[in-house]
Amino acid sequence: MNADRKIDALAQRARIWSRTEKLTLKLLLVWASVTLGVIFFARELSSLTLFGWPLSFYMAAQGALLVYLAIVVAYAWRMHRTERSHEEISHDA
Repeated sequence: MNADRKIDALAQRARIWSRTEKLTLKLLLVWASVTLGVIFFARELSSLTLFGWPLSFYMAAQGALLVYLAIVVAYAWRMHRTERSHEEISHDA
């Protein structure tokens, strides 16, 4: 009976790790898209203005940093939830 619980716990941990990898990949793609998108579309974005500044300048100076901060917050929040569920699994096994 105890061996079955350990196998279930290991399977659950594998699912958690898989979700963590998927989350990391998604957030990495957002990071790369923002970083390379601002550079690649800088000329097109400079024709638009935000608070009197070209959008490409704003995204390079402020906007991208806000997206990076959002990525860190999203990762920390999701990993906190994942760790809590992992602790519950560990205590049950």
